[in-house]
Amino acid sequence: MQHTLRAFAATALMALSLSSALAQGHEATIRKTLSERIPQIPKIEEINATPLAGIYELRLSTNEIYYSDATGNYLIQGNLIDTKSKRNLTEERESKLSAIDFQSLPLKDAITIVHGNGKRKLAVFEDPNCGYCKRFERDLAKVDNVTVYLFLMPVLGPNSVEKSRNIWCAKDPGAAWVNLMQKDVTPAAAQCNTAAIDRNLEFGRKYKITGTPTLVAQDGTRVPGAINNTQIEKLLADASK
Repeated sequence: MQHTLRAFAATALMALSLSSALAQGHEATIRKTLSERIPQIPKIEEINATPLAGIYELRLSTNEIYYSDATGNYLIQGNLIDTKSKRNLTEERESKLSAIDFQSLPLKDAITIVHGNGKRKLAVFEDPNCGYCKRFERDLAKVDNVTVYLFLMPVLGPNSVEKSRNIWCAKDPGAAWVNLMQKDVTPAAAQCNTAAIDRNLEFGRKYKITGTPTLVAQDGTRVPGAINNTQIEKLLADASK
């Protein structure tokens, strides 16, 4: 009996080693083929097997997900759907890759705005001239018991930089922001050290935050674009689980 178990374990270990070697061989082939045929493709950071036999997931340096066969002869762009569990595997993977550790956020560079008891947490990257941000802010005003960490990220030109400076340097930055976004009250001219805004822009580049608003929930989930108050409530609830 013991001999049989040892033989089984040895066979399993050999199969695992062969599988690993085969996977590494496929990875090398895929990298070589694609680098030769599509030299402009962003760097391939990681290659993993998928539940679909013979198809491999490619994670690029841009955090985009592509798929390839074992030879690199075919490159697939699109969503991989598990029809049995009704899950979008590509979307789940991209969501995981785009997550930002809430603890890593430089909260000292944010404007803190508290609604109600402020028990829940939400970080938002916004531009003062962003129309979608204004729509989002009006919906956010309907959400209670949340602390919002607003990171000014002026990406829409010089006027956005000026308004961001005036808001950051205001006597009450939170009130200046709310008055602008919800009441269209232009902030008064002000001067101070705006290195925090520069750091926000650098943080955005590092984490590939390319549009405003971008939300980061307490569990790290990132949501690009304006969402309504019902969706904000769901995001906060999911992050608290």
